[in-house]
Amino acid sequence: MMTADELKALCLSFPGACEEFPFDERHSVFKVIGKMFAISALDGDPLEVSLKCEPPLAEQLRVTYPAITPGYHLNKRHWNTVVLDGSVPEQLVRDMIEDSYDLVVATLPKAKRPAAG
Repeated sequence: MMTADELKALCLSFPGACEEFPFDERHSVFKVIGKMFAISALDGDPLEVSLKCEPPLAEQLRVTYPAITPGYHLNKRHWNTVVLDGSVPEQLVRDMIEDSYDLVVATLPKAKRPAAG
């Protein structure tokens, strides 16, 4: 089961990724070139992370895993919230985080996209 430290380290491992606190001191917002790709209250119990997702996949994941729900306080068509309670395979969570990052980078102008590490 992914820990808060592992979640934070993974989110910050992508080129150009940074952590900000635009909402409050509790919610880490992980961004790339000013665009959000993950949100988590790292002290949450249970730990949760909200991630951007292609709409058809977002719906499929929600049907398949009870721990994946429409994004809390986000555009529910494009965002999922994942409870990191061990019921969703860790590799899937890692893939979802990477996909979220990739979706956001794809929307950036080519000149602003971070160089691959």
